[in-house]
Parts: sequence; C-alpha cells; structure tokens
Amino acid sequence: MYAELSITSNFTFLTGASHPEEYMARAVTLGLPAIAIADDNSVAGIVRAHTEAREIARKVRERQAWEAQNTPIGPPRPDHIPKPPSYPIYDIPRLIPAARLIFTDAPPVTALPLNRQGWASLCRLLSTGRLRAEKGDCILHLSDLEEFSDGLHLLLWPQAPTSQGGAGEWVPHAERLARRFAGRMHLLLSPRYDGADTAYFAELETESQKLDLPIIASAAPLMHHGRRRKLADVVSAIRLRCKVDELGRNALVNGEQRLRSEDEMLRIFKGFEGAVTEAYRLSEQLTFSLDELRYEYPDEGSEHETPAQRLHRLAHEGLDWRYPAGAPDKAKQMLAHELALIGKLKYEPYFLTVRDIVNFARSRHILCQGRGSAANSVVCFCLGITEVSPEMGTMVFERFVSEARDEPPDIDVDFEHERREEVIQWIYQRYGRERAGICATVIHYRGKRAIREVGRAMGLTEDTISGLSSQLWGFFSAEGLEAQRMREIGLDPEDRRLQQTMALVYEIVGFPRHLSQHVGGFIITEGRLDELVPIENATMEDRTVICWDKDDIDSLGILKVDVLSLGMLTCIRKAFDLIGQHHQTQYTLATLPPEDPKVYDMLCVADSIGVFQVESRAQMNFLPRMKPRKFYDLVIEVAIIRPGPIQGDMVHPYIRRRNGEEPVVFPSDALGEVLGKTMGVPLFQEQAMQIAIVGAGFTPEQADRLRRSLATFKKHGNVSEFRSLFLRGMARNGYEQDFAERCFSQIEGFGSYGFPESHAASFALLVYASAWIKCHHPGIFACALLNAQPMGFYAPAQIVRDAREHGVEVRPVCINSSYWDNVMEPDGRGGLALRLGFRQIKGVCEEDAEWLTAARGNGYHEVEDIWRRAGLGPSVIERLAEADVFAGCGLTRREALWHAKAIASTKPLPLFAQDLEGEVLDEPAAYLPQMALGEQVVEDYVAMRLSLKAHPVALLRHLLTPVQYARAEDAMEGTTP
Repeated sequence: MYAELSITSNFTFLTGASHPEEYMARAVTLGLPAIAIADDNSVAGIVRAHTEAREIARKVRERQAWEAQNTPIGPPRPDHIPKPPSYPIYDIPRLIPAARLIFTDAPPVTALPLNRQGWASLCRLLSTGRLRAEKGDCILHLSDLEEFSDGLHLLLWPQAPTSQGGAGEWVPHAERLARRFAGRMHLLLSPRYDGADTAYFAELETESQKLDLPIIASAAPLMHHGRRRKLADVVSAIRLRCKVDELGRNALVNGEQRLRSEDEMLRIFKGFEGAVTEAYRLSEQLTFSLDELRYEYPDEGSEHETPAQRLHRLAHEGLDWRYPAGAPDKAKQMLAHELALIGKLKYEPYFLTVRDIVNFARSRHILCQGRGSAANSVVCFCLGITEVSPEMGTMVFERFVSEARDEPPDIDVDFEHERREEVIQWIYQRYGRERAGICATVIHYRGKRAIREVGRAMGLTEDTISGLSSQLWGFFSAEGLEAQRMREIGLDPEDRRLQQTMALVYEIVGFPRHLSQHVGGFIITEGRLDELVPIENATMEDRTVICWDKDDIDSLGILKVDVLSLGMLTCIRKAFDLIGQHHQTQYTLATLPPEDPKVYDMLCVADSIGVFQVESRAQMNFLPRMKPRKFYDLVIEVAIIRPGPIQGDMVHPYIRRRNGEEPVVFPSDALGEVLGKTMGVPLFQEQAMQIAIVGAGFTPEQADRLRRSLATFKKHGNVSEFRSLFLRGMARNGYEQDFAERCFSQIEGFGSYGFPESHAASFALLVYASAWIKCHHPGIFACALLNAQPMGFYAPAQIVRDAREHGVEVRPVCINSSYWDNVMEPDGRGGLALRLGFRQIKGVCEEDAEWLTAARGNGYHEVEDIWRRAGLGPSVIERLAEADVFAGCGLTRREALWHAKAIASTKPLPLFAQDLEGEVLDEPAAYLPQMALGEQVVEDYVAMRLSLKAHPVALLRHLLTPVQYARAEDAMEGTTP
C-alpha cells in the first residue's frame, strides 16, 4: 500500500496545477488510501479537499443504498432494473491535512499533524510566519518550528547533491533537525525524472543513515494528471513574469510530476520499496481529520447570567422598548417561539454577539441595519439589530433558523460606510486578534484576467489580447462562436499558438490566483482562533484575516458575523442629523411615518434619483409599471429587477398578473402555498428552494446542496446532476416537462443573482426611508447624498440638478460661507438653501478646509488673506480660485486666479509679510477679459464636476433636435444606460 504525503495544489498559487478536489477524485481512481495536501506555508486549500472527500463519501452511501434496494431476486431482468447512480466508488481516500514549510535558514519541511494538538501547532506556526510578513508572504525561521512542534511529524526535503557527490549546505541543518525531532522525522525521497534517480536515491539513503533518519517516498506531485503539464508551465511563467518560451530550467522537463498509484511508485523506487511502504505505514499514524475541529463560539454570558438568560432578558426589555403601549399578543407569541427554537439549537451566543456589535455602533451614533436569513425576526427586532417590524414582513423564522437543516443563522449588519472601520477595530479590541479575524475571499481566474495573463505568458501581442478580451461573452458562452468572432476581429482561428492559448484559458478558469479579504465576514472564537486556522496580515492597515473563505467555514460549521458597509446608511444618518438640526425632529428608521401615500405617489412616477436600490434606469422604468402602494411592493421591487428574475423571465409574467392582464394560476395547490404572495411567480431564493422541495420532492439536505451548488457553479462546474434529479422529481409529481424545465431555468438564474426575501425586506426599509426623506426634505436629502459621496448611480451634477428641479435653492461654494461638508442655511424666505461645500472641489482635502474655516473669523476679503491667515499653500489657493469661490469678495474667477498665481511666484513667506505693510507696491492693473458663459461652465466642471451657471448642453440647444438634446443631457450627467 502507498499513501502520498506531500501534494502541492494550486493553492500554492501559480505553482501547483490542480485543484485540491481534483487530487481527491484522482486518488479514488488510483486506489490510494490516503493523501496529504501540503501547500507551501499554507493550509488554504485543505477544506476544499475535505469537502470533496465528504462528497465522495456521500456518493458511496447513495450507491450502496441503491444496491441494497435494487438487488434482484431470481433471474435478472435488465429492462426492469433502474439505472444505478453513475459513480461506482467504494474506496474513500482519507485526507491528511499538512503544509510544506519554507524556512529562511533551513531546508523545507512537510509538517503533518498527528492529532488535534499538532494541527494547533501548525496553525500557530504559520500564523507566526505570516504575521511578521506583508500580505501573501510568510517568513519562517527554524526556531519557530522548534517553538511550535508539538504533535507534528516532519518530512525533511533534501537539497540536490553537489557535483562532487556531497549533499551541500543542507546537512548541518538536517543534523540539527534530526537531533531535535528524533523519532518523528523522515527524510523525503522524491524522483527528479532525469534518468539518474536510482543513484540519487542511493546517495540520499546514505545520508539518511548518517542522520539516523528513516526514508520515505513521495512523488511530490504538482498536478493530479500529466495532461496539466502545459498549464503548470503557464502558471510558472505568470509567476515569474516571463513568457513560456523563456522559462528555461524553470519549465517542467516532462509531465511525470503527477499523482501516482502504488504500482507506479514501486516501479520508480525499485530497490527502495521500503520507502514506499513506509509512506503508508506513517499515514496510518496520521489520524487527525478536520472533522475533529470543534468550533466554540464565544460564550457571551456573564458571571450572573447564562447566555440564554441574558438573551431572554434583553429580548423582553426590547419588546417593551419597541412597543411602549404594550406588545400585541402575536408579537409575544412569536418572540417566545423564536427564543425556544434558538435555545434548542444553542445559538444564543451568536445573537448576543450581533446585538453587542450593534449596541456599540448605536452608542457611537453609527447607523446600522441588520439583514439576512435570521435578521427578520422578532428577536432581532427587539434586540435592535433590525428596524424591520415583524408586522412588515411575511417570513417564517424556521425558514432561516431550521432545526431540520441544522444550519447556523445568518445575520448581516450594514453600517455607515464612512464609520464601519470603527466597528471593525472595536471587534478586534474586544476579542483580541488571536480570537477574531476576517474571512478570506479567493480570487479566481476568470474572464479578462485569464485571457490577459495566459495570453502574455504565451507571447501574444497586446493588440491580440485586447481583441480577445473584447469578445469575452463569445468565448465564455455558446460554443462554436469562437472562430467566427476571431475572424471578425482580424484573428486567424487556425493559428496554432492562438488555439493553444484559448485551450489554456479555458483550463485556468476557476484556478485560485491569490487570497483577498472578505467584505466583512468576521470569525470569532471562544479560544484561540490561531489554533483553529492560521491568521495573516491583510493589505489594509490594522486588519488580520484567516486563509479560509466563506464556503470553507460553512463546510466546517463555523459561524461568521458579517460586518458590512453601506453608503446609503451614511446618507440617511446625515439626513436625520440635518432634520434634527433644522426642524428639531428626531427620526430613526423605525420611527419614520409608515406607509406615507405621498412617498408612493413619488415612486409611482419614477421620481427616484438617489433613492436606494430604485435609482437605476431599469428600476425607474419599472416603477410606473409596478405602481408600489405598500411596503411589501417595495420588497418585490427590490428583488425583481435583478439578473436572476430577469434571466428567468419572471418580470413580465408578474406585471401582467399584477395588472390583471392574465389570470393568477398555480400548477398545484402545494406550489400555490409557496408562490401565493408573488402571484405564482418565484421571485425570491427561498421560493426557488421551496419549489425543489415541494415540486420535485427534494429533501432539505438535497435542496441545500442545490443552493450551494448554484451559488458556486461559475467557479466549480455546473448543476447537471441536480437538473436531472429535479426534472425526474417534477415528472414523478405530475408536472409537465415544459413547466419543470422553466422552473429549473428560473432556479439557475437565482443561483448567483437571486435575492432572498429577508434581505429584500431590510433593503425595502431603506428604500422607503430614503424616499421619505427625498419626498419631504429634498434639499436635506441632496445635501446628505452629496456628503456621503462617492456612492450610487449619479454624479454630483445630477444630484444638484434634481434638487433644483424640486425647488431647492442651491448656492455656490463661497470662501466665507462654505464648510468642508455641504450644509443647509436659511434662504431668507423661511426655508432652507443648500450651500455647496469645499468637498466638491477637486484637489482640496478636508484638512485644508478645516484650516480655512478655523482662520476665517469675520471673513476673508482678498486672496492673500487665505495665504496669511490659514497658511494654505499656493496650489490649494489656485484650486479654490479655479472653483470661483471668491465671487463673494467681489473677485471674478480670473482676478482671483491672477492673485493666486502672484502668491506662488512673488510673494514672501507669511512670517515676513508684515514687513511690507505700509509699503506702496506700484503694480499696474492687469486687464483680464471677462469669461463667456460657456467658459465659466467648462471651468466649473473642471474644478467641481458640476456648474450652477448653466447646463453644458443648454449652450448647444439651438443646434440639436429634442432627441439629441435629451441624449446629450444624459451623457453629460453620466446617466446614459
């Protein structure tokens, strides 16, 4: 027997040429009992292989169950025997987690955990090396291994012998390692495939005897199959930033460095067969599995309260807070039911963690809003996690916190995008960096990156690469379009190098390229996180991350808390502050007047520029057809204009049924219960999964696998297995094939682009809040929107234009009246005017604006005052002059710019300026011609990206037709669809 104990996967980025999953599947074919994925200074790909091993085991169980149910009695009748599952698998390879450690002062070592303590040691060791290096790098010293070695077995990689027959400089280090780790170290023998392996093995065996280390065999595979040799050379060329033709000794000599069977290894190691069997013997001692990882969530209790008691207390206090006049019986019953289910599944600490994070944000006046599968519940409403009242939604709690599915709850919390970092740093401070970290995001090759990097490695010209990239949709959609499209852009589809390049592009799609950080998914543990998974530095300062992504932690049952950012929350909070300042009325998301008819009137005519989620051209075209009149209509609105429902042809049927143009019919009473509230059209992810369960007879476990497969099918393949299962199930339950095909097509559309109802409800509240502010306080809404930039679809010019069309007086940036932020000021008629701030000027930073306003006193009278009193540099003053901010001082733009240029060229430093006071400088007045309106508008756009003087296209109105004028207007505002 033989086990491969040192595999390099493609999570040794741009080195390995096969996925961890491919190694597991190949190990099945080769009959290997165990394999170890050992990437360089990383365990990032381990969970992928572990998940594949689970999938193989599941298929084995299904095959065995089928055989048990379909064993024929009597003479076989092939025509009556159902077809078995198409995976005749019986031997399940065991995954051994490992890592190949690269040291600065010693030869490489493959570290294999013997037990849970060994895994903890490996994670601590990798964390030590990565936290002392920049993102993506790891600096390990031999002393680190000596500190964290408990429970590890080591395989020492020898360096190549010198031409004189010596073993090189690695021997002294090997002797040190052999003494330190006697009894738990082997010397690794791996073939070089150069025709001299027998002599090479003999030399290493001699060295092993001197070191008193047993030898062990490994093929040291870089790929699961020899056909990946070309791709291995391509990724090496990408890594080394050269062409494949220039790789030289860095190219693989052949395709032999692949995963091998026992028979192949015995042939290669003829005369050293003991090293092959030793690998299997050692694998039997390596019993640690990732299934042993027991994730422990922080307790979140206190000395006087258990987590359950604390959650009950806070929830009931919140119930009194949310319903000061007394909670309705329905809310009380729902709260009791949800608390009982949470307690049964022991998820109290999770809800308490989210509550504490939200509570911290509220204590700092940071606006936040929870969403997600578990967020739209009475518990979360009472804890202040969400502002969506249970009366608004129609969701059922068990759909999201399910005892049957045994899935962890999912709560995402959006915070103001300008202040989310405060929340993130508080989490690090509270739990410690050894207990909290952000998930990784694996950046995969796809699309233009694959074409660009493979094309350069293959030596294609930049023009050819650009041409291929421009035809992206052709290359990654229907087959048979490539040759035609290549000819259209002037390429020869018969060119051998071009054909090779495209084959390699398709092959590399889905390969991991590097790790990035998740947008905000936090992993928090009761014990040390760095003994569960390695921690490393992120690119951003003061951020630390783990090497597993959200799919990996889901597979291991690890809870995460999503701490996300949302620009509209920044806008709404600033708008609430302005309303409180100028109208002495305090609002929160929960206390806005509900179901205001004026708000829905505004939305029905698509007056929604700047309104959250409904500001796009597609949404503005849909709003008059949808005619929303209640909150749940906004929930539908948020979910329906998305690629999933659009690709699944759900939009038009829904509108026709809503408008009474076609009858609302259901294919069955069972599906009617699922699709009743959306008029028979599936619009939400939950409905898509319910169709699979109710219509096709999927078990909850199968439906969950379908959901996960759909969510990742672009990275890891297709969903053909589920398609046939779905169609058979629908046919078995009496549904027509055409309907079943259409349903699955809709489900596929939901896979990557569908929207859960729970998320849609939370977003709908922000739609209503932003629409209410725009409806009743358009000036404040525009002011807050400008102060929250960059965000949304529209440029500042369009926001200002829309505000003026709503009757808001917008005043220009003024050196004596403006601040950094845009502000509201009395307009002299009992209303408020919007005063533009210095933030609208390109090249002026907040610190410059603070110095300017702090030194303003009773006002500036000339350009030189800014220089003397505020201490701003000449370049900043020139930018202010170019923005025409000195108009209030009686200076035209050119006059102000003339004075600013004089400061830069002739004026003394402010310290000596007082010496010149009283002196008469006889400088002749300069003649500066007045700027035409067109010139003023152009300079405004150059300086501020907007103008209050005129619309640029208005200057050409007499030259354009009405249609041309409208299109030019849209183009200038950056809103062309």
